[in-house]
Parts: sequence; structure tokens; C-alpha cells
Amino acid sequence: MSRIVKWITRNADGLIALVLAACIAILAWADVVGTNQIDSAVLLILAVLATTLLRDRVRSGLIERDVRKALDQLEALDIKVTGNQKALDQASSLRVLRGDAIGEALAAARRDTDIWAFKGGTGTFIRAVTLPECFERARENGRTLTIRLEILDPTNDNLCEHYALFQRSSSHIVGGTGELWTVERTKKESFATILAACWYRQRYRPLTVEVGLSSTISTFRWDLSSHSLVMTQLIAQRDAREPALLIERGSTYYDRHATELRTSFEQSRLLPIEQAVKAVQLGDNPSVEQTQKLFVALHLPLPTSFDDDSVSEIIRKAIQAKDPYPQL
Repeated sequence: MSRIVKWITRNADGLIALVLAACIAILAWADVVGTNQIDSAVLLILAVLATTLLRDRVRSGLIERDVRKALDQLEALDIKVTGNQKALDQASSLRVLRGDAIGEALAAARRDTDIWAFKGGTGTFIRAVTLPECFERARENGRTLTIRLEILDPTNDNLCEHYALFQRSSSHIVGGTGELWTVERTKKESFATILAACWYRQRYRPLTVEVGLSSTISTFRWDLSSHSLVMTQLIAQRDAREPALLIERGSTYYDRHATELRTSFEQSRLLPIEQAVKAVQLGDNPSVEQTQKLFVALHLPLPTSFDDDSVSEIIRKAIQAKDPYPQL
């Protein structure tokens, strides 16, 4: 009953017009009213109908406005939900690592990668672990491999002095080599990384090696593979309590950091690796003479203060590198 009452209330004007029309029709048929009265009644009915139409249009406009407003709100909500989802996806691609998890992340990054970009100190861990492991995996599977290294410029005395001081003052922990950081050691480590890069390049043709020498010290070590980016602090390499950051590929952060590494590398002093490895052939165990000729071909001659024993040490560090961070 209440539904009928509500319907009648909503459509009262239409019902009134209908009743008036019916009444006039009956009266006219019965010849009770004249033509003038019928015309007046028709005008009244038309007025009622016009009012009904206007009311319906107003209601329709209000409904349309409300629908449009609701759609706008839904669209805004959808944009917000999409943005939140993207934020969640980005957050899920970032992880803070500690302890053994850092070594596991680096090992996973080395697995089946076809690129490795490094920026850090002298690249000691690179030539001891990363370079030989990535080299062997690539050669076993017959795939291409690109190695891009940005390390300290060993000819920059002030830079090497600051780096050695930073290493000695940042942590009391001695690395896996058991050696203290000095200016001379810093230079030898960088020279050894360059030699190792050239040595591996000659032993696998699908290997591309790029080396840039930096004139600044980075307190972070960057290791980027085709799967992820691992950022560690220099002291974190010796102190498992220090955290590292893992960024998975597919996130905006990975792409931006990859661009940062590329931009930084392009501003470094680039070495003519391909030209040098074609000019000087290195043996399985390079000789002192071969090593000296290689660095001349790289436009990076070894310091005159380096005797044969110092060059032999560089060769040993390059070919038989000892893992300085066994916990990684």
C-alpha cells in the first residue's frame, strides 16, 4: 500500500492531467460543457503536462549531474588505487639486507647475468669473485657478457691517499687479505683490477669490458646485474652489521640507478681496453714485461717507483686474487 501511495505522490501532476482529460472528454461527450470550456480545460491540461515535463527534465538533469559526479569520484578513486598499487609494487622491489643475506643477493645477481656494472673503490672483490664467476658462467653457456667497471684512478695520488685514509678510519676490521690500506696498496689494487679485466677479455671473445677511472671517492659500492642492483657501504663489506639495499629489476628505482651509473661512468676517464688487448698479448701468467707494455698501451704507464716485485704483486692480485670479504 505504501508503494502505491508513494507512486501516486511522485506522479500526482500526471494523474491530475489524466483525470482532467477524462472528465472533459466525458462532459463533452454528454454535451454538458461548451466549446469554450473545453478549450480552457485543454489549455489547463497542457499547462499541467508542461509542468510535468519541466519537472522531469529538472530531475533528469539532477540525476545526470549526480551520475557524472559519481563517475568522476570513481575515476579519482581508480587513479588513487592504481597509484597506491604502483607504490606497493615499487616498495616490494626494495629490500634492506644484512649479514649473510648480502652475500646471497650478490650470488643471485651473478647467476645468469649478461651485464655487470660496478662503481666503488678499487674493485678488489670484483676481480676476486664477480669477474671470474661471471666469466666462467658466460663461457660455459656460450653467451655474451658485458662488464663495466668504474674504479679509482691509480695515478691520482691525492685520491689514493684519501681512499686509504678512509678505509683505515672507517673500520677497525681488517679484510680477508690481511693487508692494511696504504696509498701504494690502493694503487696496486686498481692496477690489478685493470689488468684482470684485460686478461679475461683476451680469453673470451664475446666478453665486452669497459673500464673508467674515477677522480672521486664513493662511500657506496654499486653492483648492478641484469636481475638486480645491490648497494653496500664500503664498511659493510667488512662489517656484517651494516645494511645493504637490494633493488629488483622492473622497478623505477632500478632504472634510475642504472642511468646514474651510466652517467657517472661516461664522466670518468675511459681506458682504450680493446686497443690495448689487441696490441699486447697476455700469457696465462703474464710476465712483468707484458704487464708494463699493456699499461703503456692503455695510456696508463705504471709508476717508475714500481720495481719488478711490485709489478709481480699486481699480476698476482689480478690473476690469483684473494677474496677480501669472505663473508660476502
